[in-house]
Amino acid sequence: MITGLDHIVVLLEDVKAGTAAYEVLFGRAPSWQNSGDGADRVLFTLDNMSLELMAPHGSSAEADRIRSVIKGSGEGLASICFRTPDIAKMHRRLDRVALRPEPIAELENRDSVSGATLRWRRTRAATDLTRGVRMFFLELAGERPRSVATVPTPVLGLDHVVIATEESERAAALYGARLGLDMALDRTHADWGQLMFFRCGDLIVELVRRPGTSGDRLHDKLWGLSWRVADIEAVRERLVACGIDVSEVRDGRKPGTRVMNLRSGTCGINTLFLEQTPREP
Repeated sequence: MITGLDHIVVLLEDVKAGTAAYEVLFGRAPSWQNSGDGADRVLFTLDNMSLELMAPHGSSAEADRIRSVIKGSGEGLASICFRTPDIAKMHRRLDRVALRPEPIAELENRDSVSGATLRWRRTRAATDLTRGVRMFFLELAGERPRSVATVPTPVLGLDHVVIATEESERAAALYGARLGLDMALDRTHADWGQLMFFRCGDLIVELVRRPGTSGDRLHDKLWGLSWRVADIEAVRERLVACGIDVSEVRDGRKPGTRVMNLRSGTCGINTLFLEQTPREP
């Protein structure tokens, strides 16, 4: 039913500042911009998903709701939306596995720059049943335009989205048995904790239970993002030149990868850049 990750929503107080930050991080221009229904929205569409920046706009119930969420939880990762080719079938599955989906809504959005229109059908699972993670499911009528690269070293796509949990078995049952994602890895390490990887299209939904933590056992949290790049040294040089605080490049936990952490310029989102090193023949 789920064929991939469609987009992740980031809530911000200032969408212009967020857009400027991600133009630098991604080395790409926005692919879609829109204002309406109480929100300003800017999308960056990469090879395998979109990142949607959203901020409250004007005075309305929806704008006030967004402000309330930001006031209560702060800026950052807000929701995740999975792609499906058949929203009606997806809705029936969500209902059968007792995730209490909302009625399917038909929506459309117009890009304020090009005037192009996108249409989609969407449902949402009950957040109290998805362990506190706001979760949507979407059937898109047509593909979104891609974000144009503005530098020779752009971000390519998302490698994995990290979800922190204190109840790994219940979280695994949600993403595996109920949503139907395929578990690729279940590993426990003394320093890292328990890591569970679920395939979602060509990226990974990673569930992490940190060692020695005792947080909220009823609610999981969207925790961070890991982005793919082709040449991590060149990307690091570009970001440092732009004033971004980044770590040194190091070998990743996954064999054949090199990674670096970003410590600024991410709108408060835990962010990792990852290079998959070419395999030797």
